[in-house]
Amino acid sequence: MSLIPVEEALRRILEGVDPLGAEAVPLGEANGRSLAENLSALRQQPPFAASAMDGYAVRSAEAHTAGARLRVQGESLAGHGFHGTLDPGAAVRIFTGAPIPEGADSILIQENADRDGNDIVVREPVEAGKFVRRAGLDFETGQVLLEAPRRLDYRAVALAASMGYASLPVRRKPVVAVVPTGDELVLPGMEPGPDQIVASNQVGVCAIAEAHGARALDLGIAQDTLDALATKIRQALDQQADILVTLGGASVGEHDLVQEALGIEGMALGFWRIAMRPGKPLMFGRIGRMRVLGLPGNPVSSLVCSRLFLAPLILTLLGLPHGSALKTRRAVLGLAMTANDRRQDYVRTTLVETEEGETVAHPYSVQDSSMLERFTNADGLIVRAPFAEALDVGALVDYLPLP
Repeated sequence: MSLIPVEEALRRILEGVDPLGAEAVPLGEANGRSLAENLSALRQQPPFAASAMDGYAVRSAEAHTAGARLRVQGESLAGHGFHGTLDPGAAVRIFTGAPIPEGADSILIQENADRDGNDIVVREPVEAGKFVRRAGLDFETGQVLLEAPRRLDYRAVALAASMGYASLPVRRKPVVAVVPTGDELVLPGMEPGPDQIVASNQVGVCAIAEAHGARALDLGIAQDTLDALATKIRQALDQQADILVTLGGASVGEHDLVQEALGIEGMALGFWRIAMRPGKPLMFGRIGRMRVLGLPGNPVSSLVCSRLFLAPLILTLLGLPHGSALKTRRAVLGLAMTANDRRQDYVRTTLVETEEGETVAHPYSVQDSSMLERFTNADGLIVRAPFAEALDVGALVDYLPLP
């Protein structure tokens, strides 16, 4: 099977993907979720004309000249309004957020009034409507304020609460089952044997999945046997995973059994091997409704592939546009780069902002896909097309930010 371009691989992974069904969740659990339906306001806000400042509710016609004297008739507080009509020649002491009394049309702020016993004296005239928040100023009943699809954040959930919602319709979280594979792996915190290493990829892949709105399930290490791999695959199916991510064991060695095990369990292979670096041996297929991503075992490869393919797949299942996960920015090259080969390259780089506001990229000289420390300290990935020409210092490059 020949190498396929990155864009074609993503197209095949996302082909035929429909958003997951909706569920209602309490408002307090909706942050970060994907809104499934448009939301219309169940009420108007504010529900009544309210004061924007502390001061006195007045008729502007009676407070349009300095020195005018008005009698204080009562007071209006937030939650405890003045119930009655403002008398001629009177004012009502009022506080921010309190209802405007019937008959008043403006607020004389307290800095512009002098208190004299039960009277006030206007220091500066007030205009009609000044410091009055009219009913419905923010929004009206029935107005569509939140449109699906969108990722809900702190602003959106606060708005939904103000609109009158106690629960929200959101897309079900995609379930992502993650299985690191290999006899050489031990769990973090364990002491590796003479020929073993600590498994780290699954932690990063689960974090990427959850950061993009999924629920990640770390199913634990599968040993290099068909029976062990079959057990993990069936666990993913039993957990009704939407996506199964395997880590390692999908290459061409005689001990790389992942693809064979998946085939035995009924996987229809979509493709295997991509024209990219790092991440060439990536595999994609399906077992029924469950999509399968077989990622390389090298740490950087698995995390880059998760960013490029797993994240867009999760976003698509949530009904969200996936372009945000792949949006590049522009930088000036700070070190020369040699010509590229037939694989699309994702080059780890640090970024420096100059005093002139220019972003300068300094790619690492060594790009080995096992070097997790450099990937962790990189600010972005310079994206180089297949057969890209050599670049000198000062050339413009596109990079994918690494948050």
